[in-house]
Amino acid sequence: MAQEKLRKEETLAMRNRLIGQSCRLFYSEDPVKIVRARGQYLFDENGKRYLDCISNVQHVGHCHPAITKAAAAQMDVLNTNSRFLHDNIVLYADRLAATLPQKLCVFYFVNSGSEANDLALRLARQYTQHEDVVVLDHAYHGHLMSLIDISPYKFRKLGGQKEWVHVAPLPDTYRGIYREDHPNPGQAYADTVKDLIEDVHKKGRKISAFFAESLPSVGGQIILPQGYFPKVAEYVRSAGGVFVADEVQTGFGRVGHHFWAFQLQGDGFCPDIVTMGKPMGNGHPLACVATTAEIAGAFTANGVEYFNTFGGTPVSCAVGLAVLDVIVEEDLRGNAVRVGAHLKDLLTKLKARHEIIGDVRGVGLFLGIELVTDREKKTPATEAAAHVVKRLKEEDQICVSTDGPWDNVLKFKPPMCFGMENAELVVQCIDRILTGYLYCPGLEDKRKRD
Repeated sequence: MAQEKLRKEETLAMRNRLIGQSCRLFYSEDPVKIVRARGQYLFDENGKRYLDCISNVQHVGHCHPAITKAAAAQMDVLNTNSRFLHDNIVLYADRLAATLPQKLCVFYFVNSGSEANDLALRLARQYTQHEDVVVLDHAYHGHLMSLIDISPYKFRKLGGQKEWVHVAPLPDTYRGIYREDHPNPGQAYADTVKDLIEDVHKKGRKISAFFAESLPSVGGQIILPQGYFPKVAEYVRSAGGVFVADEVQTGFGRVGHHFWAFQLQGDGFCPDIVTMGKPMGNGHPLACVATTAEIAGAFTANGVEYFNTFGGTPVSCAVGLAVLDVIVEEDLRGNAVRVGAHLKDLLTKLKARHEIIGDVRGVGLFLGIELVTDREKKTPATEAAAHVVKRLKEEDQICVSTDGPWDNVLKFKPPMCFGMENAELVVQCIDRILTGYLYCPGLEDKRKRD
């Protein structure tokens, strides 16, 4: 039986009636109804094409034929849970191990980044026998209750901070407490974690883990200062805790020269636990936790089986293997290096033309443009950022979104097949919009009051 096709107005009315209102749409005032996609492009019900600068989940491109073929072929043969012995899960784990430092050699497959981070928290607590967690300000690690508790981005809007959660300053060298002009911001920010751990110990509490996104995304597309992770790991391990690198947003070659964003901190640095998710299955629900034999051994020793119904199924692992193949065969890491550098260079030149651009930062195809009303005061230009996003969608059919504590950072995390011509088009359009955007000091505040 053919599926009934609804008019956009009907779809929106049914969604408003049937789907929880906290599940928000992009462009909620005038949503885009997307009915198909390919590569870095989305198509609405009328065939209008949109350039996608948002979907980092569709890592190697929307509806990649190699991924679709692998999923369909395996689904046609077998898709049981991981309690049955099967080649795919071990072959996939072996391929992942080859991308990671040698000591990260044990894998647990799950369905989402939230599940991965929840399991990482369990592993850390079981191994250390400690409870407390250190996280970065503005962090987001998932939507489960355990993860809302360690996500300042969420818990500040809800029940508040738990006594076992401790928040360290975000190592933001643009607007943080230590900036570009500091001689060693990595060390300085790491020392704030050291001081925080000492305060925790004075309260008679103990640290189980330090959780950090390898490149904080919700915090505003932040590039961490060199040396930060190694020093933090030293302090955390001295306190009996473990270091958890959240690669859910940034893993699988998005940064270009490295497969994992934590590797930007130096070849000698290795976390104790790595979580991965979003891009792993190119839209298929697939995520994972990688850890050491020692931590995994402690988890096994508690005598409680860990079982995930859909984690590591033959179909999920076939999809994961296909994603890894496409990354290599299409040189998508190389593309991230080339296109990302070109996009960043064009945006940096744009900064010289527009006073409202306060900072351009990023690596590979993980980039952010921070808009400010005053470069000296770094006052967030939240309204201007929303204006740019709206006009890009309406006039240019380009999908971009904002992030950061004040929603004033235009973020770019497109599918990895994003091309040079896409980068040039986006910058041309932003240039045109900002050229025509009238900004006067105090105008944003006045608009908000009105």
